[in-house]
Amino acid sequence: MQRRRIVHIVYSFSIGGLENVIVQLINRLPANQYEHIVLSLTSISDFKDRIERPDVQFIALDKQPGHAIPLYPKIYRLLRQLRPDVLHTCNLAALELVPLGWLARVPLRIHAEHGWDAHDPNGTNPRYVKVRKLYKPFVSHYVAVSKDLDDYLERAIGIPARRRSLIANGVDTNIFNPPDNTPPAVPGCPFRPGQHWLFGTVGRLQTVKNQPFLARAFVRLLKEHPEAAARMRLIIIGDGPLRAEVEQILRDGDASEYAWLPGARNDIPDILRMLDCFVLPSQAEGTSCTLQEAMASGLHCIATAVGGTPKLIADGQTGNLIAADDEPALVEQLYQAFTDPERSHRLGATARQTALNSFAVSGMMRDYARLFS
Repeated sequence: MQRRRIVHIVYSFSIGGLENVIVQLINRLPANQYEHIVLSLTSISDFKDRIERPDVQFIALDKQPGHAIPLYPKIYRLLRQLRPDVLHTCNLAALELVPLGWLARVPLRIHAEHGWDAHDPNGTNPRYVKVRKLYKPFVSHYVAVSKDLDDYLERAIGIPARRRSLIANGVDTNIFNPPDNTPPAVPGCPFRPGQHWLFGTVGRLQTVKNQPFLARAFVRLLKEHPEAAARMRLIIIGDGPLRAEVEQILRDGDASEYAWLPGARNDIPDILRMLDCFVLPSQAEGTSCTLQEAMASGLHCIATAVGGTPKLIADGQTGNLIAADDEPALVEQLYQAFTDPERSHRLGATARQTALNSFAVSGMMRDYARLFS
């Protein structure tokens, strides 16, 4: 049986939720049925090392700032040469390449919306709405990772039900699971589980993920509850353009010694097992992979009620929801989690059960395999 060739197109292939979905698809779809090529408009990072299959081809186009039009001839020639059965584009930056796929006679063109971009956090930019409508005839089928994105495709872009699917991101609940006992600190971490109360977040340090909000809330909490400084510690995993701003907030608040910002890491399951509480401070989200991973790890999660997050967390049952940028609310929830570990443990256990019941990775694999076939 001839394998179906899939070309996955992204803006960049580095640590992130949509890239993690591609890694899962490549590692888990049957190797005797599918072959994969990852095409990045810009760069490909060491994140590719998470792909376990040795036969995956990676292509980085090193696009400079600005429109991708100068690369169109090269991309068209690539697609004609590769002759994929499926073009799988992710988010707005890759959508503009779908007409090239149509022109290159790629028979199946799947476009996935994973969440809003930093420059359009609510999907309301008239220009981008127009672009999505313009490219609509060239897309065979759409995937939305959350109900709000699926509703947006129907309401704002006019995609009928027969041409779109809602496929929530999945998480490997065997890799992301709670520790049996107090875990050891991961290499490089200056804090100790059990001795310190550890909370934090994982994600690119960019505007839409809003880590400065978390840093400001931490500084505020230490000022309002100075006794918390004896044990409370902040961990922010990830790198990006907001790193300097986050570090400055912590310095200005005399809180640098109480925080650890190691950059991007490849041991996220172990880091999550160290935490006592996970925070997702985003301005916008689709279905957050890191939030799902934290829930599967049995963590009490505090998250902003944006995008698809309220579909993951039932406030007061599997975690807590707050309004975006609401510092007093985040301070209150963090301090309550810090002072009431029994409640946090109960919320985390319920979150773990929700992960097992609702977003195990097997369901996501089944739905994508159906679309790619």
